[in-house]
Amino acid sequence: MSVFEVVMIVLAGVAAGTINTIVGAGSLVTFPTLLFFGYPPVVANMSNTVGLVAGGVSGVHGYRRELAGEGRTLRTLVPASLAGGLAGGLLLLVLPAAVFEVVVPVLIAVGVILVLLGPRLKERAARRRAAGRTPRSHGVALPLLVGLAGVYGGYFGAAQGVILVGIMGAMLPASLQTINGIKNVLGLVVNATSALVFVVVAGPDIAWGAALALGVGALIGGVLGARIGRRLPAPLLRGVIVVIGVVAIVRMIA
Repeated sequence: MSVFEVVMIVLAGVAAGTINTIVGAGSLVTFPTLLFFGYPPVVANMSNTVGLVAGGVSGVHGYRRELAGEGRTLRTLVPASLAGGLAGGLLLLVLPAAVFEVVVPVLIAVGVILVLLGPRLKERAARRRAAGRTPRSHGVALPLLVGLAGVYGGYFGAAQGVILVGIMGAMLPASLQTINGIKNVLGLVVNATSALVFVVVAGPDIAWGAALALGVGALIGGVLGARIGRRLPAPLLRGVIVVIGVVAIVRMIA
């Protein structure tokens, strides 16, 4: 790895760690960056997952105040995310690489759309909370949907946070800041679980230098996201993510 490559990957990690803590779509920055430097899609995805675990840790620590009193919710949803992350990680390793190369542009496109819809999802969640609509079926549906989001997160992960905020915002009677803190915990569980699967099953195939560079950047980014991320203009963040996602799609299908 050249000095330029290391610096750019670290910076991508900082951006992803910050965005993941605030929004949850950091992989739309780091994954295309790894593709740009020539890493094959599956290797890039595994290395990206391993590297971003560090950002999840610092992001969760930064939101510890919002998580106070949410132990019951976490005890319900963490096992669902763990199972989903395990399934998603195994799915990536079982499916042929050619399948992943075809699916990735679609997943990135879905992620971009979800990022664009983020404000609308948040508004809808706020309206449902204000109306007090929390059906009993949510006790079953919420863990199921969180688990399915975990499968997606373990397989690829981009915009998993947006999906989780949308799901929990519609079903949990909690503030968006609290939901964001829970989202960070669940995202960390999924990332760490799928990363462990990749290390155990395909450790030699991981680009460890890139993963380490991402980890250093993501660790810093998680701190930044928790401390000053709420002050960053959300439209600017979404615009950057959308542009990078579109560039990645064009690069992969060209």
